[in-house]
Amino acid sequence: MERDLTATAAAIKDKDPLEALRFFALSHPGQVTFSTSFGWEDQVITDLIFRNKLPIEVFTLETGRLFLETYYVWNRTLEIYQQPIRAYFPQTAALQDMVDSKGPSSFYESVENRKECCHIRKIEPLGRALKDKKIWITGIRAEQSPNRQDMSNIEWDPSHQLLKFHPLFNWSLEAVKAYVKKNNIVYNPLHDKGFPSIGCAPCTRAVSDGVDFRAGRWWWEDQSKKECGLHVTS
Repeated sequence: MERDLTATAAAIKDKDPLEALRFFALSHPGQVTFSTSFGWEDQVITDLIFRNKLPIEVFTLETGRLFLETYYVWNRTLEIYQQPIRAYFPQTAALQDMVDSKGPSSFYESVENRKECCHIRKIEPLGRALKDKKIWITGIRAEQSPNRQDMSNIEWDPSHQLLKFHPLFNWSLEAVKAYVKKNNIVYNPLHDKGFPSIGCAPCTRAVSDGVDFRAGRWWWEDQSKKECGLHVTS
């Protein structure tokens, strides 16, 4: 693992995001996948993959609680690029049991309930999406939340036993938005309404300018707990 991480980090050290994505696609054919939630960063990476016809699978977690605007971006992305985006849904039985026993909004009642909901709707489906993969591409940037500043653009994910690569890790939000504008990329209109980070509709709200990037996610919880578990590192 450590040897693979060191060698891979050295191989992509001087490559720009597109060059690095192409390197992974060619060196790990059929074993590279990208997870999109259709935010600014993810739309940039999707454009790099689809516009350049890179053989990298693109998937999304369909939690069942997404904003209508997110579905709009999803559909427009399919129309524009004419390339597939695979959807992973929660397991029906687990979701039904949770809602039957606790109701549709139990995540507001405790951190434990919220993490249970995230696990059913996101973590378990993610495990299926990453099965048998070697490289997981994400839209993480360093400035998005405090714990992400301790990460690097390439890392080992012990939970899924694969390498994670964040091609835009060192990009600023301004750089992301500039790329979107220059290349006329479709993006979520909620970004223009104070939503820098967009997740499930019941768990996301707009924030004021200058407020922490993820302040609108799970706003009823302590700041230190604001991760769903998809990208938690030890």
